Amino acid sequence: MLSDVIGWIVDTIGALGYTGIVVLMFLESSFFPFPSEVVMIPAGYLASQGQMDLFVVIGCGILGSLLGAIFNYYLARTLGRRIIIRWGRYFFFSEATMVKMENFFHKHGPISTFSGRLIPAVRQYISLPAGLAKMRLDLFCFYTALGAGIWMVVLTLLGYFIGAQEELIKPYLQSALAITLVSVTVLIILYMLFQRHKRRELP
Repeated sequence: MLSDVIGWIVDTIGALGYTGIVVLMFLESSFFPFPSEVVMIPAGYLASQGQMDLFVVIGCGILGSLLGAIFNYYLARTLGRRIIIRWGRYFFFSEATMVKMENFFHKHGPISTFSGRLIPAVRQYISLPAGLAKMRLDLFCFYTALGAGIWMVVLTLLGYFIGAQEELIKPYLQSALAITLVSVTVLIILYMLFQRHKRRELP
């Protein structure tokens, strides 16, 4: 089943070219979440075969992820707040809770956006609180592209170097994911320590 899906992705990317990567990663990053590895690893493999350029593949992956994130951002920014305030009380989510979340994102939006893009099952949805909190779009785009870029590089290089050996993809992917999660955890801890140190220095 998995090999059939990967085969379909390879054929789709081969047929649509770089546009296919942008479109599929837009969908992955917005309203139709599916694992980004099923797009970028096959694209990396095609690059290893000389059918695509490695750096353009990575750039298209970042672009598609960014466009999908911006779509979610504006969806939450324009529609989300009214809907949540109106219906959130039925799910124990009050306007006061939303204000707290918005204040948190005003203070910690960059680190939340960057680290969120590196965490599975979070990366597709981190754009929603950013939009609700009306995070500055330039900062949102920068940290989204930075976080997405790291993951795109990891996945594309996996496909480039071991894409032809399907049995190795899963263990290497799991190792890459574990390293990424540990790195994100360390980054968050360092950020928290830095913020605590800043607060102590304030008069």
